[in-house]
Amino acid sequence: METLVHSGLTVFGQHVSWAELVGQISALAVVLMASRRTLWVWPVQILATVLLFVVYTDAGLGGLRDRQIVILLISAYGWWYWTRNRKPVFGLPVRRANRTEWAVIVTAMVVGTAVYALYLAWRGDSWGPIPDAWIFMGTIVAFAAQGRGLVEFWLVWLAVDAVGVPFQMAAGLWFSALVYVVFAGLVVHGYISWNRAARRVAAETEKSAAVAGGPVARR
Repeated sequence: METLVHSGLTVFGQHVSWAELVGQISALAVVLMASRRTLWVWPVQILATVLLFVVYTDAGLGGLRDRQIVILLISAYGWWYWTRNRKPVFGLPVRRANRTEWAVIVTAMVVGTAVYALYLAWRGDSWGPIPDAWIFMGTIVAFAAQGRGLVEFWLVWLAVDAVGVPFQMAAGLWFSALVYVVFAGLVVHGYISWNRAARRVAAETEKSAAVAGGPVARR
């Protein structure tokens, strides 16, 4: 691990360790895989999480370090859930969130950010507790929603990127900030892909219900 953290290469005049480089590239691969709803998204995410945990631990960034632990647990859950519920296509059929799920997402983001920001400030583990907490909670909410196959998880990632880019730049992590910009473009593409898939699933559900003569479930 020492070699992964303290050796690497220079990108745009900034030193990037092998752990950060491979970890961030793996994170980018996760976004591409998620848009295709493949089960491989979860083991690749776990690899990225382990590498970035080492990076942030070495950098003394407690909030981002703690986030990797949560992502690891959620990734393990997502992998288990998708494996148990997959259909003939790869992964879990996607759908739009209902009103209750939307309320949970918004509440978790707002309340979770406030609580975790207070915790980071109390612990003295972040010079920017509010944006750090926003990224932390957004990551948790996004992965939880992804694990349930909700299209809206892409929108949560956009909210994370909007804060993450300037925050990473302020921290001097220019390579990571650049990766976040790329994330934003991939997230938009993923949202469009999942939204189309959700419409197909809804149309197929309505068609099956009509053929069966039963009521169509409304969310």
